Amino acid sequence: MSTSIDTNSERRPEAAGRDVDQYGSSYGSPRSNDGLLALLLEEQQQLTAVEEFSQQHSNGTLPSQAKYYSKLMPASPPGEGEQYAFEVNLDACSGCKACVVACHSLNGLDETETWRDVGLLIGGTATNPVMQHVTTACHHCIEPACMSACPVDAYEKDATTGIVRHLDDQCFGCQYCTLACPYDVPKYHSGKGIVRKCDMCADRLSAGEAPACVQSCPHEAISIKVVDIAQVRENAEVDPYLPGAPEPHFTYPTTSFKTERVFPRNVLPADYYAINPQHPHWPLIIMLVLTQLSVGAFAVGQIIEYVLNPDLIAAFRPFQSTLALVLGLLALGASTLHLGRPQYAFRAIIGLRHSWLSREIVGFGLFAAAATAYAAAVWFDSAIPGLHRSLGGLVLVSGGIGLFCSAMIYVFTQREFWSLQRTVTRFTLTSCVLGIATAWLALMLSTTFGGGAEELLHQLGRPLAASLMVSVAVKLVWEAALFLHLFDRRNTSLKRSALLMIGPLASSLMARFACGVLGGIVMPGLLLADASGTAVTGFEVKQFLIVFMLFVACLVGEMLERYLFFAAVSAPRMPGGPRT
Repeated sequence: MSTSIDTNSERRPEAAGRDVDQYGSSYGSPRSNDGLLALLLEEQQQLTAVEEFSQQHSNGTLPSQAKYYSKLMPASPPGEGEQYAFEVNLDACSGCKACVVACHSLNGLDETETWRDVGLLIGGTATNPVMQHVTTACHHCIEPACMSACPVDAYEKDATTGIVRHLDDQCFGCQYCTLACPYDVPKYHSGKGIVRKCDMCADRLSAGEAPACVQSCPHEAISIKVVDIAQVRENAEVDPYLPGAPEPHFTYPTTSFKTERVFPRNVLPADYYAINPQHPHWPLIIMLVLTQLSVGAFAVGQIIEYVLNPDLIAAFRPFQSTLALVLGLLALGASTLHLGRPQYAFRAIIGLRHSWLSREIVGFGLFAAAATAYAAAVWFDSAIPGLHRSLGGLVLVSGGIGLFCSAMIYVFTQREFWSLQRTVTRFTLTSCVLGIATAWLALMLSTTFGGGAEELLHQLGRPLAASLMVSVAVKLVWEAALFLHLFDRRNTSLKRSALLMIGPLASSLMARFACGVLGGIVMPGLLLADASGTAVTGFEVKQFLIVFMLFVACLVGEMLERYLFFAAVSAPRMPGGPRT
């Protein structure tokens, strides 16, 4: 790293009359008796940049702060088509983390909370290694993903300065922005129940003072510039951002990293090969699995409705619809547990125009209303005959909209493990598996407590068991296909997900496949082995227990699959430090 060494003659009178190159070696010196030892002793007396900075402040020899840091600030505010942006001089950054400390202190952050981080790039060869520190904070993107994702409009981008600010009072702690931002900028504060982030010390900027990180850097590696928005967009199409960092074309980050060096091609973040499980978000796991179960159960019920004689399924229909409805409502209730401030859950539809999370909430809200009306119509079919048939289509359409919006929430994050094809396939197969398993359970409940469903059990038993076995087999094979990426030579994001599953998450992976095989193949196989299909009292109890175990095993298996969906995703981020 480059540091400026004061060569003022008042401090170094012995240096007058000779030249010193950048390595401290003298040439053309009239003093022939200067040896290597004298030069080394002389260099030892020089202060580091941090020591000089501290000494000058303590002696009061620096001018006023505004004047001293004026060169790190733009001469005029942004004009039309411009905005403020950070500029980082990589050649000057030493990784001292003074900027991190200043940001932490000024904003009153908690001990483990940071809005600015310092990462490390490493590479080169054994004889010529390269190590480059990188300081990063919010990039105040032109098209901020955090702002587009937020369902309560808790982000705003200043029309004049371009600064992206988080509105703490508006936030209800859904944490979707932490998934949407490709640079790991918004940080969730569990104690406050909200997300917080860097705002470029906007109050300071408005008063003509530099942000804390700019003022604190002893090497003047961070500055504030005015950038042309159109130019930023153009640069994002062709210029690499930083080695190993997410591509800039998604959000168009405005931070620029300057260096006069040419990095070797093998320069990568120090944590590039580190594999660490991500936060699983258990309330979201429960919500996703149960909503897909509910939609799948209603879909299977509608298929049975149109395939079999309506009179034959009269006893089955109420149990099926009620079970699907109760589990669906339980899912919506569980989703509020994910909020840091659930008392403000009513704000969730504010971002309907741009947030997939708001759209999901509206979609499942309509689904819950339609499903409730459908279940009520089934139980009171004698009052308004055939009403449930009219409502059945509305239930399926609203449920399908909710599932699609659920998938798009994760597709929007641009993570390969959560791609459109993978996420839609995953969610659809879960709906099929759990929808069939729920129909099996409803069938046994109606046979045991409703009466008159023995013939339906005889007709539906084999098709349900066979379809469940096929659905589970397809899903398990599809999930196992991910491990083909272990043979990739490059350390792709899908390879990292596969490595996570066979490494830190191996026990969860084994449990997931064990539950899938048990509930989706072994148990249905036992049911198919019953060639008689009768419902005598002694066998009915045994069959009910098998079906109940089938349902629980499938449900637990899908919960574990969704846990891996969150924990094994390869999250994009800026370069970090070495990890063990």
